[in-house]
Amino acid sequence: MKIAVIGSGYVGLVSGACLSEFGHQVACIDMDAGKIQRLKAGAIPIYEPGLEDLVARNAGAKRLSFSTEIADIAGAQAIFIAVGTPTRRGDGHADMTYVHSAAKQIAGALKDYAVIVTKSTVPVGTGRAVERIVRETNPKAQFDVASNPEFLREGAAINDFMRPDRVVIGTDGERAKEIMRQIYRPLFLIDTPIVFTKLETAELIKYSANAFLAMKITFINQVSDLCEKVGADVHDVARGIGLDGRIGGKFLHPSPGFGGSCFPKDTRALIQTARDAGSPLSLIEATLDFNEARKTQMAERIVAALGGKPEGKTVAVLGLTFKPNTDDMREAASVTILPALQKRGIKIRAHDPEGMEEAKKQMPDLDYRDDPYDAIDGADALVILTEWNSYRSLDLDRVKTLLKAPIFVDLRNIYRPAEMQAAGFQYSSLGRTA
Repeated sequence: MKIAVIGSGYVGLVSGACLSEFGHQVACIDMDAGKIQRLKAGAIPIYEPGLEDLVARNAGAKRLSFSTEIADIAGAQAIFIAVGTPTRRGDGHADMTYVHSAAKQIAGALKDYAVIVTKSTVPVGTGRAVERIVRETNPKAQFDVASNPEFLREGAAINDFMRPDRVVIGTDGERAKEIMRQIYRPLFLIDTPIVFTKLETAELIKYSANAFLAMKITFINQVSDLCEKVGADVHDVARGIGLDGRIGGKFLHPSPGFGGSCFPKDTRALIQTARDAGSPLSLIEATLDFNEARKTQMAERIVAALGGKPEGKTVAVLGLTFKPNTDDMREAASVTILPALQKRGIKIRAHDPEGMEEAKKQMPDLDYRDDPYDAIDGADALVILTEWNSYRSLDLDRVKTLLKAPIFVDLRNIYRPAEMQAAGFQYSSLGRTA
């Protein structure tokens, strides 16, 4: 089957590469000529494990191509819209500018029947808006609209696409349903649940899923604070409740707060959609408020570890991205925490295995180091902000020797308090007492 994907960002590139791996003929189209040129040359603009090899293999097999020409949608039976939907400045709504623009471009180039599929994360009503735009632009167009939200975790996106928990497809047209079944036929063969719904339902499923996971993160972070007050261990609490099949253990790990390209943006958009509909979601509003406050609280925790006298101190920070196995800096905790420390007179030496180039765009005045031990050498304290695997097995004797003082602030709880105390560190973590 011939498929076109409009947008070659994170979602579009991963989706296009994976669909071509299914055996489909996929054209990824993006208006950024520089990006397309780099992709044609084999340069991947994002860090995602396994993506470079996947793109190279399918491009080499002539199943995956890259173009700036919207006319290349000709003959495609399905056209996926996978463009950005950032938070709109000023009101928290998702900015639909790129989606609407893509719909107009598709309408102008559409000659034969196709399913126009929104892959971007979009608010309820977007599919109907796309349908209206296409009909107004090209009254003779033959098409159906479908919503097929992505559920890709950065750092594990290829596995999530190839072996998903479920595939959600919202559409009213029987012809569209059959085409979508054929696209995802390889997943039918491994008994992946394919959930067909109304258009609006599929759109709301995506936002609801992300909001629920964000709420779960905030819940365990609040419990973590309570654990510190009463002498409990948050990891034992998380395990104890996570073994309940109704709850599950995922997303019950204390952290400096959630970030990334999805949870903050999608919770804001869902909040605004609910308010506009006259059905506010107070739980999600509280989730977002607490998450923003938590990042500031983490900065104060670091200051407290320095004895409350931060002026002139140097802190080594390991991990800048919002999670490991990605170079994504969007709304990472570091973007709030580190400038707050700098305002208190703290000098920051930073290391991240993949995220430093992106971090420099947002925090150009940090002292970036290519090696974690170089960042630690002579610092007054060490802070772990992102749980990269390479930080889980630091040479603790070397770390202690390099630090001016053995202050170790672990905001991802990747070490054990008793072991760190026995090693001679003043160790601070989340929701646990020594």
